Amino acid sequence: MIETAQAFGIDIGGSGIKGAPVDLTIGDFAEPRWKILTPEESTPEAVGAITKQMLEHFEVPEDVPVGIAFPAPIKPGKTLDFMANLDKSWLGVDVQEVFSEACGRPVNVVNDADAAGLAEVQFGAAKGEKGLVIATTLGTGIGTAIIYDGVLVPNSELGHLTLKDQDAEKYAAASVREQKNLGYKKWAGRLTKYYSLLETYLNPDLFVVGGGVSRMSEKFLPLIDIKTPIVPAKLRNQAGIVGAAYFASIHQD
Repeated sequence: MIETAQAFGIDIGGSGIKGAPVDLTIGDFAEPRWKILTPEESTPEAVGAITKQMLEHFEVPEDVPVGIAFPAPIKPGKTLDFMANLDKSWLGVDVQEVFSEACGRPVNVVNDADAAGLAEVQFGAAKGEKGLVIATTLGTGIGTAIIYDGVLVPNSELGHLTLKDQDAEKYAAASVREQKNLGYKKWAGRLTKYYSLLETYLNPDLFVVGGGVSRMSEKFLPLIDIKTPIVPAKLRNQAGIVGAAYFASIHQD
């Protein structure tokens, strides 16, 4: 692994598993990321084998912190009780234990939206921001991260707040815009309702909007009519890997 990297991050998604060494002095990849398609049968054994393959591919030294961004609420020492995008055989599994055993070394696992939020606070759009930051990822669903004065409040699931008698993400996620062929103005109207709901409950100081759609933020962010400042994410699709690596660096024993 290249010498400018202080940690290694892996981002596990329903369609792809991506990894890269991370330079934590700048919050960027130290080498180009590597991506492997998520196995059709995405069991703990299959996904664990790919994480080991990632570490071997980059020749990650034993003393380098390894962080894994995972698409579920993560509580160290406790088994998983919710799984959306991977095989249901993950239910009842201690995720951190599975990956540590598969990799043959201790690793640190963090919820994927939390990883992205941490990356934006440390290196991106919310760097230096005091108070309450809510980072959201707009994609198939809505992922959220709550961070107060730089400290993560883990495993929030604010995409599942009730809006229009359904999960908010089923009303306002980026996938809904595509499915219903909504123009950006109409979609922004739905997002206004969603972010207004978060304002009412949490009174944040800043919203950061990530996910793949953030690269087109100029088409919809200015149309969201709320009081709280709302800005696009800077790290975009790098945020999961960078955030996982940073998380591992501050949790290494």
